[in-house]
Amino acid sequence: MANLDFLSKELEQLRADGRYRKLTEWEGGSGSWMTLGERRVLQMSSNNYLGLTAHPELKRAAIEAIEKYGVGSGSVRTIAGTLDIHGELERELAAFKGTEATLVFQSGFTTNQGILGSILGPDDVVISDELNHASIIDGIRLTKASRKVFAHKDLDQLEQALKESASYRARVVVTDGVFSMDGDIAPLPAIVELAERYDAIVYVDDAHASGVLGRNGKGSTDHFDLHGRVHIQVGTLSKAIGVSGGYMAGSALLKDYLIHKARSFLFSTSQTPAVAASCLAAVRVLGRSPELIERLWSNANYCREKLRALGFDCGMSETPIIPIIVGSPADTMRFSDALLAEGVYAQGIVYPTVAMDKGRVRLIVTASHTREDLDFALDVLARTGRIAGLI
Repeated sequence: MANLDFLSKELEQLRADGRYRKLTEWEGGSGSWMTLGERRVLQMSSNNYLGLTAHPELKRAAIEAIEKYGVGSGSVRTIAGTLDIHGELERELAAFKGTEATLVFQSGFTTNQGILGSILGPDDVVISDELNHASIIDGIRLTKASRKVFAHKDLDQLEQALKESASYRARVVVTDGVFSMDGDIAPLPAIVELAERYDAIVYVDDAHASGVLGRNGKGSTDHFDLHGRVHIQVGTLSKAIGVSGGYMAGSALLKDYLIHKARSFLFSTSQTPAVAASCLAAVRVLGRSPELIERLWSNANYCREKLRALGFDCGMSETPIIPIIVGSPADTMRFSDALLAEGVYAQGIVYPTVAMDKGRVRLIVTASHTREDLDFALDVLARTGRIAGLI
C-alpha cells in the first residue's frame, strides 16, 4: 500500500541541517510578554507592530459583529457573502489610503496571488526585486507572463530590464515597500520615476509598511508622497492592523476587474463579520492615533542604535524589523534557543527563507514594548551574543 514515508528523508535532512523546528504553542493572546509552557517570555518576533490585537475597540467591534451577524459570512463575496460590514470596511480603507477603491482578500498572500494571477498574461512582463516576498513569487508563478528579476534595489538592472521589455503589452514592476527579512525600505521614488519614463505599471506590496510607514501608517506611497503615481498597492490587515486579511488599494477599474477575475477572491469565503468589523475599527484607530506610529519608531530607532553599538550585524535595517545576522542555520537556531532560555523569544530565520550563510534572528520592535522591555532584551542579547561570538 502506498504511503508518505518518502517525506521522512527530507525531514531528516532538515534536522541534520539544523533547520527543523516544531510549532511554538503559546498560552494566551499576542502581546509584548507572552506565556510559553507556563513561563512568561518577552516577545520580540511578533508582527503586532502597534499592539492592536488586544485594543479594546477592536475587541468590542468583534463581539458586536458576532451578536449582529453571527460567526460566519456563509458564502463567497460574489454570491451571498458580501455583507454591509465588508462594504463599509472597503470604503473607509480606500479613504484612509487615498485611492478610488480597495478590495479585501482573505490574506495578504492570497491578495498577491489573486492580483498577479489575474492581471498578467502571456503578452506581459513582470519585473520583480529578487528579495520580494514569497507570495509575490508564487503569484508570478501562476501567470504565463514573461519574468525578469533585478538584484535587490539595483536601479541600473531595473532600468535595463525595462529597456529590454519594450515589446510587451504591459510591463509591471513589483517591489515590497519594506522588505520583511532585512527591514530596509524600497527606493520607491526612483522606481516610480523609471516606471514613468518607460511607461510601466508600479505594484507595491506594503505588508510590512501598512501601519508602519506614512502618516498614521498609510504606507510607503504616502511616506514618499507618491499618491496617484503608484498603480497597485497591496496591504495586510494581519500585521500592524492586528487582525487578518489583505487588500488591494487602487482604481475602481482594477477592483471591478479583480472581483470578476481574481481566483483567490472568487473561490474563498469572505472574511467573518467579526474580522471585518475589527479591521474597520483598526482603520479608525489608526486614523486618529499618530502617537502609536511615533512610539513604534522611537522604540525601533532606540533598539537598532543600541544593537549596532554593541557590535551586532543588523544588515540593512531601517525599520522596526531588525535582523541580527548569525550565519549557518544550526548556529542561528542555537542562538535563538539561547535567547529563549534567558527569557527572550526571537525566532531564527534560515534557508530557504534567506541565503544559507545569512541565517538571522529577526527582531520586530513594537509600539507596545516599554524601554524597560527593550533594555531587558538588549541585556540578554549582549550576554548571549558574546557567548556565541557574535560581538
